[in-house]
Amino acid sequence: MAKRDCRSSGFAVGFSRHYFVWWSSLVYLLALIQFLVLVNSSAATSGPVINVTKHISFTHFSLDDPRVLSDVKLLGSAKFSMEKSVIQIPDESEAFDLRHQAGRAIYSSPVRLLDPYTHTPASFQTTFSFQFSNSSNSSVDGDGPSHGGSGLTFIIVPDEFTVGRPGPWLGMLNDACQEDYKAVGVEFDTRQNPEFGDPNDNHVGINLASIVSTKAIDASHFGVFLNDGSVHRAWITYDGPRRWMDIYLGSDGHPSKPVFSGSLDLSPHLNEYMFIGFSASTGNKTQIHNVLSWNFSATSQAFLRFPSEETCESKITLRKSEAAQSQTTQKRSNKEASSSFFIFIGVAVLALATMIGFIFCSRRGRNDNSKLTAIPEKTQRPRPPNKPRRFTLTEISSATRAFSETEMLGSDARGVYYRGKLSNGCQVAIKRLSAQFLNSQQGLDRRRLLKEIGAMSRVRHPNLVPIRGWCNDNREMMIVYDFYANGSLDKWLFGAGVLPWTRRFKVINDVAEALSFLHSKQLAHKNMKTSSVFLDVSFRAVLGDFGMVLSATDSRRFESAISQTADVFEFGIFVLEVVSGRGRLDPEVEQEERDLVDFAWRMHVKDEKVKVVDGRMGSLVNLEQAIRALDIGLLCTLNESKGRPKMEEVVEFLSMDKQIPELPACRPVSLFPYNSATGLCTGYSCGPFK
Repeated sequence: MAKRDCRSSGFAVGFSRHYFVWWSSLVYLLALIQFLVLVNSSAATSGPVINVTKHISFTHFSLDDPRVLSDVKLLGSAKFSMEKSVIQIPDESEAFDLRHQAGRAIYSSPVRLLDPYTHTPASFQTTFSFQFSNSSNSSVDGDGPSHGGSGLTFIIVPDEFTVGRPGPWLGMLNDACQEDYKAVGVEFDTRQNPEFGDPNDNHVGINLASIVSTKAIDASHFGVFLNDGSVHRAWITYDGPRRWMDIYLGSDGHPSKPVFSGSLDLSPHLNEYMFIGFSASTGNKTQIHNVLSWNFSATSQAFLRFPSEETCESKITLRKSEAAQSQTTQKRSNKEASSSFFIFIGVAVLALATMIGFIFCSRRGRNDNSKLTAIPEKTQRPRPPNKPRRFTLTEISSATRAFSETEMLGSDARGVYYRGKLSNGCQVAIKRLSAQFLNSQQGLDRRRLLKEIGAMSRVRHPNLVPIRGWCNDNREMMIVYDFYANGSLDKWLFGAGVLPWTRRFKVINDVAEALSFLHSKQLAHKNMKTSSVFLDVSFRAVLGDFGMVLSATDSRRFESAISQTADVFEFGIFVLEVVSGRGRLDPEVEQEERDLVDFAWRMHVKDEKVKVVDGRMGSLVNLEQAIRALDIGLLCTLNESKGRPKMEEVVEFLSMDKQIPELPACRPVSLFPYNSATGLCTGYSCGPFK
């Protein structure tokens, strides 16, 4: 038996050596052939280096200058102001409501900004003057005028027909899901968006194919306040071969100190030819972005291309000249044929040698041990591109800049959320579970946690946040989600702006669809609240931040805390929050109105439910729809035995496919007998009405 094992081992080693030698020779010869072909191709196409230059100059944007109309293309809400001879975004003369507008002013011809052979970006210099002003037609809501827009961006984009999104997107990007969209922007932002990492409402940012700035600089440190009504001038200089950018910003003359000076590689975000210009937008607040003048010049290197030896002359010359050229064509054909013949012979000999070597090794192995049973090689199946995977702690640390505070998005009882950027450039949100949670009864069983994360990752629905993976390394455990730049719903509901009713109602429908789908899979969310709902670029609501999804069979021990009926109850409170625009326990209102559920039920008894509706939405709200949503929310807070619906029924109520059952005329004695987050009887969740 020992001899047989040794003989088998010897065969395996010998076979491996011969196999390695033959394959090494194959790889070497193929590499040699490829190198010779590349050298030949390079020698045929290379030439002397020349400079390609482009210069643009607009001292004003008066329509009296014919170049303005022919060379500048306006998109969206951008326009030329005849009175001021400037570019204006948005157009205040056409629309009364200037909120949520976006526009672009693009130079109509593309500019060469990248050498495709060396991948060297062009060097360019641009200077422009701009001014932000308030509109005389600013919209007025319940709180009065809302001045102050989002800002202006100098953009380098791949086309001249994309408008870009309004609000915090600055009209620079159209869709964050388009990961291969090449764009560069230098933004002058007057609105702070914490979800994008903005330092304040007066900053300069450098954006590389993302609305999240790669670099963000506080302009007030340089004595510049963008929305003070002054005319500001920006100077942007980029050295392509050095990959170095300098940005100056000032009001009076050229400043001595740049707001930014540093290394910056634009080549991954450029095509050979790109369009340049400006974009701007407004959100819930408005301002007019004026561009007064603009100069731009660029220099890129290119290889002068000479005619090659190969021509298609025979296709265009007259037949009578064919005889005179036949000798030259024959020589060229012989040369090409001989070259192709030698390449063919080399490849054929190489293939034949490989086959002989492989057959020789196989026969030798069978002669040495004819009784040896071959074990089939296990093939590794390719991983689907979107399948969740395990991340290492090093990957997560690199993505979050070593868990920097600047990347922190928020926190709760289970851990802290960080924004991260993976090595492939994809933005993600990472939840780092806290030591307190991991040491609790739920967190001690790592195997169970991984099982629950696996259950979450297999659930796919348009209104559920996808899970990209997890990290289980030493004492750390983290979950990697897709990142949503619009952030969580609570920031939009309870922040400074006002979310319109149409979007609120769509959010309610989206979340109801997500919960209904979860319940159909015998799963419960267990963390239903406004901060668990996120908004994508189109304000589609997606439900995430699961409270550790458990199947019905695994949840009997904690049935009172994680059942699906708890999700329905929490969804009812969620609906009341969305309709009213306030939290469930609001300390800023009077004592009798502080408890939102109690207040909504009392207004139902008095038939004054309209008082629950958020008054900040003004007259644009559909009151009939809002009252119906309130009835659904109150219905979900009934006791299980008193008519609380299932999420499948809630979806039918919202879509008008099913009539809503009549609510009780009086308040129930008590509401839900437990708190869905802790399983304990606390607060309004189980206390009787007074």
